[in-house]
Order: sequence, then C-alpha cells, then structure tokens
Amino acid sequence: MNRIQEAIRQSITSKEALLSDKAFIAHIQQAADMIIDSLRNGGKIHFCGNGGSAADAQHLAAELSGRFYFDRPPLNAEALHCNTSYLTAVGNDYGYDQVFARLLRGTGHKGDVLVGISTSGNSKNILQAYEVCREKGIMIISLTGSTGGKMKDMSDLLLNVPSTDTPRIQECHIMIGHIICELVETALFGEYKPRA
Repeated sequence: MNRIQEAIRQSITSKEALLSDKAFIAHIQQAADMIIDSLRNGGKIHFCGNGGSAADAQHLAAELSGRFYFDRPPLNAEALHCNTSYLTAVGNDYGYDQVFARLLRGTGHKGDVLVGISTSGNSKNILQAYEVCREKGIMIISLTGSTGGKMKDMSDLLLNVPSTDTPRIQECHIMIGHIICELVETALFGEYKPRA
C-alpha cells in the first residue's frame, strides 16, 4: 500500500509543480493558440511519439478529430504512426529514424503544427521530423521531460515537465494535452455547458 500511495503523491507533486509555474501555464495557452491559429487557417495538427508517447499522440489526435467534450465538426488532426503497413515498410526500407519525417514530407504543409512527444526529448525519429518541419514551415510544439533534450533547441514552443520520472512525465503530458484540447474546442466551437 505504501508504494501505491507514494506513486499517487509523486503524480500530484508533478502536477502541483506545473500549477505553481505561471510561465508554464502561459506556455500551455500558447500551444493551444498555435493549434487554434493553424486550424482556423486550414492547417493540420500532426502528432508523433514512441511507445507510451505514441499512445498519447494517438489519444490526443483522436480528441481533436473525434470529439472532446461535445459533438461538433471534426478537426484535422492525426498521429503519424497509425498506418502499420507504412510504418513497417518505411522502417524496413529507410530506417526507423525516417518513419515520421517521410510521412510529414508527403502530408505536411506550411502553417501546420507538429506536436512531438518524448519524455527524454531525444527521440531520433522525432528529431528527423523536426528537420522536415523546418524545411516546410511547420510549427513545432514539444512535450518532454525536464531538460527538453535535443528537441529543446528545435522547438517553437517547449512544454518540458519538471521531472525525470517517465511515468510521472507521461501523466503530466496527457493532462496538458487534455487541457489544450479543451481550449481548442472552446475557442473554435464555444464553451461546453453540461446539462443541469
């Protein structure tokens, strides 16, 4: 029982650190504004990550392209790893480092946004995708752990959770992502009003 309670405390502590950081809160709003501006101008929101971060990328893309709090038109958002035939072919033929970059080269356009998710901030395939973003004028939002890793210097906006503990970082990432989805949905379609 002690380890269960400690894990919950650690998760709360990580989130309290974000709650008390006014600059971080402002960066969350900036991330939402970047996505809102892109969508309003016909852009697409791309997400990428590996492992648990791939699951978060897919989860957040689905919140935008499906629905979050209420029924409304779908938003143009997709996780770059969802086509397994593509992923395995490109991984085999070009190398796993190219799986996101190659797809972005074909589907990304100036004014789009890429949300890269990596607890270390050093995922090679995300860094390769960032190179394509720079070539094509795609804005980059990074969700990372405390240092930001190599992604820090390539990002237009860095959301680096102040932790080095992978599960706690990922728990903060999905919370941040949900907040961004709510802000985007509200800005584009009006505030959700739950039934009394």
